[in-house]
Amino acid sequence: MSSELGATNLERQIRSQPDVLADLLDSATVRQQIHEASEGLARARRIWMVGTGTSQHAAALGAAMLQEAGRSAHAVSSMQFVRNAPIVGQQDAVIVITHTAETAYALAARSLAFQAGLDVLMVTKKKSGFPDAIETCEKETSETYTVSYTTALLALAMLAAQVGAESITPDKLALVPGSVRDAIEASGTDDIGVPGRLLTIIGAGPASVTAREGALKVREAARLPAEGFDAEYFLHGSAVPLTPDDQLVALTTPDQDGFVEGVAHAAEAEGIGVARVGEPAPLPSLLAQIPLTVRLQLLSLRFATSRGQDPDKVIVGAWDDPGLWSIGSPGT
Repeated sequence: MSSELGATNLERQIRSQPDVLADLLDSATVRQQIHEASEGLARARRIWMVGTGTSQHAAALGAAMLQEAGRSAHAVSSMQFVRNAPIVGQQDAVIVITHTAETAYALAARSLAFQAGLDVLMVTKKKSGFPDAIETCEKETSETYTVSYTTALLALAMLAAQVGAESITPDKLALVPGSVRDAIEASGTDDIGVPGRLLTIIGAGPASVTAREGALKVREAARLPAEGFDAEYFLHGSAVPLTPDDQLVALTTPDQDGFVEGVAHAAEAEGIGVARVGEPAPLPSLLAQIPLTVRLQLLSLRFATSRGQDPDKVIVGAWDDPGLWSIGSPGT
């Protein structure tokens, strides 16, 4: 952790999450937005969850939440939806997730769906200016997005509960802010050292999405090579080049058949450092990914601090070319 409390915007935003999540649950405005969104989804034959980067991870978990409610929900990247669109019917609905309400292909996906006459919903920041939106939190001031991700997940969970997801009940939703506070107070990641070469994170089911999100945070905040995998995919070839210079983090919530533990044990037998991170909160697996993600956010912050990196300014140099980021905007 940084030597000064809240020394970076990233740290302040990570620590803000319990209060921001509680405010989201308590917001009459958000509850109304979710009620109106659920009415639109009731008419939908299929639901397409669309996002880019971290928002694509939210789309994947959001789709799983809606699937638990018995809905046909599918996550796709914004660019894929625009350039190589799946077969979308007139009775389908589209949920576009964007932290900033500015992402080029996300806006193009919204425009495309709107012009086709589909029910369109956005999950985005406050004061976005878009109708038919669930607005979660203020625009983040660190380019390593954290609170906009966890609030998007909570909003999607609230939406899934509204349309019938059995495990996502009001009492379980109410536990999320406190579970995140517990994760911040004791992350369970403090003993994970910076690897000499590569950090690899694995998980099963919804935790495979959290693995990818955690790896992305490490890459952004600490500028350290990191990868996130589904544990089965990892075993089928991706583990081959790992050496003792690497570090494996095994996410154990969930691990119903012991597969993640089996892979972790094999890595240890190959001399690779292994850390296990689970989520002890009494939450269903999908909701447990919210505090579990926060544990990895804290890992990325600690790695950034130890490596002397600025986690608030991530996109620099030629990667920050406005022309590059505008490709895919509506009308281009």
